[in-house]
Amino acid sequence: MLSFIAIVQVLTAIALVPLASSKPWGTIEARWSDKTNIIKPKVFIIDMFPPEGEAWYGIPEFNLLAKNITVPGISPLYPDVHCTSNEEICQIVTGEAEINAANSMNALTFSGLFDFTTTYFMIAGIAGINPKVATLGSVAFAKYAVQVALQYEFDAREIPANFTTGYVPQGSTFPTEYPQSIYGTEVFEVNDALRQLAIGFAQTATLNDSSAAMAYRANYASTAAYVPGSEPPSVLGCDVATSDVYFSGALLGETFENTTKLFTNGSGVYCTTAQEDNGTLEALLRGALANLTDFSRIVIMRTASDFDRPYIGESDNVADANIFNLFYANQGGFEPALMNIYLAGVKVVEGIINEWDTTFEKGVKAPNYIGDIFGSLGGTPDFGLESYFNDNPVTKRSMKGLGRNAKRYAAKA
Repeated sequence: MLSFIAIVQVLTAIALVPLASSKPWGTIEARWSDKTNIIKPKVFIIDMFPPEGEAWYGIPEFNLLAKNITVPGISPLYPDVHCTSNEEICQIVTGEAEINAANSMNALTFSGLFDFTTTYFMIAGIAGINPKVATLGSVAFAKYAVQVALQYEFDAREIPANFTTGYVPQGSTFPTEYPQSIYGTEVFEVNDALRQLAIGFAQTATLNDSSAAMAYRANYASTAAYVPGSEPPSVLGCDVATSDVYFSGALLGETFENTTKLFTNGSGVYCTTAQEDNGTLEALLRGALANLTDFSRIVIMRTASDFDRPYIGESDNVADANIFNLFYANQGGFEPALMNIYLAGVKVVEGIINEWDTTFEKGVKAPNYIGDIFGSLGGTPDFGLESYFNDNPVTKRSMKGLGRNAKRYAAKA
């Protein structure tokens, strides 16, 4: 047994050893600098559950299963990253919902097994669709990802008479007031020039459809606002709402349309519903803060598998219509949505690979702000309030993340 003095000496020696975490994120050196066999993908595909992942297997363009790399800390259900033999294209299946996506992507980013400094990440998943904007089978590329469920919530049966919804932005007291308590993950904005290139690549694809989807979407033609939902699938640019709650109905759809516009200062157009994207983007942003990823090299692609609300007349009873739409309707969009992940997505992957030397290796300059509401990566967000943060401890904790805006907000607070 060690004496008390010996224990003190050991503890003192340990205390004198510099901690790895004591180095600021902004100056962390690449973790692969002293390692060999580091994989440096050109394109990294992010899927959320097996059917999305399997859409890429057995295709003629490339073999994602040529190499399998076990990565500690990613989903225990899907513990391997898959790569082509030349390691140019890789894929992860994160697991569903925000917690799984954030944890898997954070573990991947900081694993030290990959060099992601010039990698293009493409989120490639299915989603619900707003019939005011698009239809089943459509392929949507987002500029904004909005965490619509990061709000206060009252049961709709108990809301004040002057409320249109039970959702109220955090720190606020009315549904249409911009959130006063900011966590930092409410909105992410990605490179719009890259998005436009991705849309152009995807528009060269012939999209899949189904007879069931054609029949079901025709029901939306009788309502003027829902006519886009009745048209054939297309490739377009519109934005994604992130919520772990899988919602259905016109009132919730309209609520989150308004949330998307509110949180993006009127710029965002809500069209797709997803569970993971803001969690994925926060992990990639933290990687960018550590000089491990490039946040300007992110594509968000979602394909439409089901409508977020029933068509008018689906039932005389609104509740019955919502139940039928969510649980029982044969919408016919699931299979085309999965197929279109590949059909549209492979055009984006090939476009990046084929034009690597001329366009993509050096990067695509973003004409817009990119990043989070704090301006963590520099620049001034084009969303958010030009007003002070209140005394909420969460916002005070987050002041360091405001980047160049910290002094301005601190002076107003």
